[in-house]
Amino acid sequence: MTDETDDERPEAELSETLGRAIGDRYLTYALSTIMNRALPDARDGLKPVHRRILYAMRELRLGSNGGFRKSAKIAGDVMGNYHPHGDAAIYDSMARLAQWFAVRYPLVDGQGNFGNIDGDNPAAARYTEARMTSAAEALLAGLDEDAVDFRPNYDGTLTEPVVLPAAFPNLLANGASGIAVGMATNIPPHNIGELVDACVHLIKTPDARDETLLNYVKGPDFPTGGTIVETPESMAEAYRTGRGGFRVRAHYEVEDLGRGQWQAVVTEIPYQVQKSKLIEKIADLIQNRKLPVLADVRDESAEDVRIIFEPRAKTVDPEMMMGMLFRQTDLEVRFALNMNVLIDGRTPKVCSLKEVLRAFIDHRREVLERRKRHRLAKIDHRLEVLEGFIIAFLNLDRVIEIIRYDEGPKPALMRQDWSDVPPRAVDEKAYRSPPEGEGELTDVQAEAILNMRLRALRRLEELELRRERDELMAERAGIEDLLADVSLQWQAIIDELRETKKQFGKDHPRGARLTRFAEAGEVEDVPIEALIDREPVTVVCSQMGWVRAMKGHIDLGQELKFKDGDGPLIAFHAETTDKLLLVGSNGRFYTLPVANLPGGRGMGEPVRLMVDLPNDAQIVTLRIHRPGAKLLVASSAGDGFLLPEDEAIAQTRGGKQVLNVKAPVTALLAKPVEGDHVAVVGENRKLLVFPIDELPEMARGKGVRLQRYKDGGLSDATTLTLAHGLTWQDPAGRTRTVGRSELEEWVGKRASAGRMAPRGFPRDNRFP
Repeated sequence: MTDETDDERPEAELSETLGRAIGDRYLTYALSTIMNRALPDARDGLKPVHRRILYAMRELRLGSNGGFRKSAKIAGDVMGNYHPHGDAAIYDSMARLAQWFAVRYPLVDGQGNFGNIDGDNPAAARYTEARMTSAAEALLAGLDEDAVDFRPNYDGTLTEPVVLPAAFPNLLANGASGIAVGMATNIPPHNIGELVDACVHLIKTPDARDETLLNYVKGPDFPTGGTIVETPESMAEAYRTGRGGFRVRAHYEVEDLGRGQWQAVVTEIPYQVQKSKLIEKIADLIQNRKLPVLADVRDESAEDVRIIFEPRAKTVDPEMMMGMLFRQTDLEVRFALNMNVLIDGRTPKVCSLKEVLRAFIDHRREVLERRKRHRLAKIDHRLEVLEGFIIAFLNLDRVIEIIRYDEGPKPALMRQDWSDVPPRAVDEKAYRSPPEGEGELTDVQAEAILNMRLRALRRLEELELRRERDELMAERAGIEDLLADVSLQWQAIIDELRETKKQFGKDHPRGARLTRFAEAGEVEDVPIEALIDREPVTVVCSQMGWVRAMKGHIDLGQELKFKDGDGPLIAFHAETTDKLLLVGSNGRFYTLPVANLPGGRGMGEPVRLMVDLPNDAQIVTLRIHRPGAKLLVASSAGDGFLLPEDEAIAQTRGGKQVLNVKAPVTALLAKPVEGDHVAVVGENRKLLVFPIDELPEMARGKGVRLQRYKDGGLSDATTLTLAHGLTWQDPAGRTRTVGRSELEEWVGKRASAGRMAPRGFPRDNRFP
């Protein structure tokens, strides 16, 4: 007993240690994924890979007005210096930043094949070239002015920015998407002009409500245009909570072709929808007759988007046709909003519109303060140098003498007390007054004097130095006032934002709003007879389940062709506007529009290609759907009920379960209700007639017992009007009718055994 316990203890300790180790490592992985890969920073709206791509391009001096460099070189530098991941992932990220249909304000200017709206991939990195755009430069502006913190790269040999200064709210301007561990983000792009106006309002009114900001930010502004049909209330709730969605539709126009002909032209498709797959899906729907109003779709796009939709008939209503397309295709999509971002680069949080804009403007204030302090330090350094230059000009002869004869000119210049040295006698009125603080030179001043060029030793240069010093002193005073007054800082930020709006606003090639707003307008269900021509057909179904629709109402008694080993099962007259109900022995009801049936030139097609009828299930019946009518459904075990036909209509290929059966019991019949009584006959040839009121009306179930049997089950059932009696044909082909008075012998209560069928009842034990 002791040995077993001792043996088990190390295993328990090992298991606990292993579990803790795995948990710690998974938590580390999760945090790394959230912070360093998947979620964007609220301040600059970038993920680390995008930030590193832009910084590497800046280091390569690939400005918007400069030359292009091979994408392979850029991706290689990013991977080698900052982002130790696969070059394919880096290039894919860079390519997306160059795609006009993916990014509202592209940050990379690509030269070559960077993919297209059809979904084609970019060319290999060795074939394409890239440089930054003006928008990317705006995100990087101030990086040399200590605007943000830097950190060591992955191997400690270089440094990279923790965040970019970001002159505009890039998180909302270009949007973002990503999947982390246990969380995700999805943010649509917006218009910079609207975002700047909202930021200015938030600066002036810090306690502004989210609803007020929507007076400026109207909604998403997708690079592919389209029309937003979401309600204002829904959008307001989404921006307030940071979660929601926007319904986006394609933009279309109706072109008149003359003589009553017309076509619909889609010029803008929803964001992130691949045009080629969209057209392929619509073509499949046309081929499968799911869009009976549409005759053809074709793509006439060149640089722009132009998709043509031809109606099947000129009488089709354009709005109705486009409504069906919006409902069944990706011409209308729902873009989900989930503003889960990193606040201050560390904390993931689902933010509202106000919180995201607040994070940006707070970042801009910090950037402003750091840039001004950096400029202040530069001014102080330059003023120190200028003071030294002015001392040198006032005492030029002594300076030249020290440089010319002294073995250590720099220490000599620093030791000299310039207040005791008389200045040169040139225009004493202008130059005798020494600058404040004149005395010994500092190391910086002495070094600057020694590095001075001889051509600078002229009177005009001396005047320029004094003018520059006065300007820098005035600038320094202005910066000190700015740093001491918060209101001045916010005004400076407002001025910067307005300059950004001027740069990327209406004068920018893509500055104007691209996405429209409209009311959705409910698409009503249109009767199929209003969409297709009404023509007579004859529906034929074989024993093996091959179905076809032959043109016209042919003689049902004529001989038809079937495959070898196959034969007729059901044939009836119908019209192209009808719907058919197919009943399977598994108790499921399937719906088949007659217009979707194959033509009658061949043998047809297997019905199992049109609906999901299992191979082990047989076809019980195939009949025309009568809206508002009822069916008598029953199983082989003798259970049944009344079914409203409208409840049997199925919207999918899988059909609808109506009659619950369990093997070996199967669905046996589904017949229209016409009369006030039900007649049932069992396999024992016993007949029972009972009032139809004794059957329940149900949409689904097992039903109730129709007739009681000792052996066997139900053979057939039908409905009749008792006053008219029961009619059938005898074996000799003569019509036989059992009147009401005679039929009273078989009338009884539901679920009773019944009596033997009348003499002459059909030998197959089935009603006509």
